[in-house]
Amino acid sequence: MGRGRAKAKQTKVARRLKYQQLDTDFGALQRELGTDGNGGNDTDLDEDSSEEYDEYSRYLDDDDDEPRRHAG
Repeated sequence: MGRGRAKAKQTKVARRLKYQQLDTDFGALQRELGTDGNGGNDTDLDEDSSEEYDEYSRYLDDDDDEPRRHAG
C-alpha cells in the first residue's frame, strides 16, 4: 500500500521524457566534454606505452576463448 503515488510520479516522468521535445544544446555539451567536434581520436597515448605493461604479459591467458572454471 502507498505505492500508487510513487507509481503515478514515475509514469508522469516517463511520459514527459517520452513525448517532450528536448532542446539539447550540443554546443554546450561539446564544450563540457572538451572535444573539438571533428570526431577524431585525440588521445595522448604514447607509442611505447605497451612496454609499461610487458612485465604483466606473463599473467595473460593464451586460451581466452575457453570459459574459466572457478573452484568452489
